[in-house]
Amino acid sequence: LLGNWASPRVWYLANYNPAPVLARIAVPVLALNGSLDLQVAPAQNLAAFQAALKDNPDATTIELPGINHMLQTATTGGRGEYRDIEETIAPAVLDLISGWIVERFVER
Repeated sequence: LLGNWASPRVWYLANYNPAPVLARIAVPVLALNGSLDLQVAPAQNLAAFQAALKDNPDATTIELPGINHMLQTATTGGRGEYRDIEETIAPAVLDLISGWIVERFVER
């Protein structure tokens, strides 16, 4: 996983609270979580993003149905499944991300 649980890096990551930094972001933000993400609980994670970004007028949070932690189309979301999935990132996720970017940053 993250290596030695007693290492300073692991302790830092385990205790780091990104909310104050997220609250200062003044540019568009897209936060995604797969519904089958077993490493980062989607409901809890996206709720934390929404709370931290509440003052950002262009913060988007989306839970992606049937998508795992690696943003792949999945059945179980289990880490053992990663090696059996041939796609790098689900095409629907790439479409969503590119559409979000185009909507904000590409002049028409």
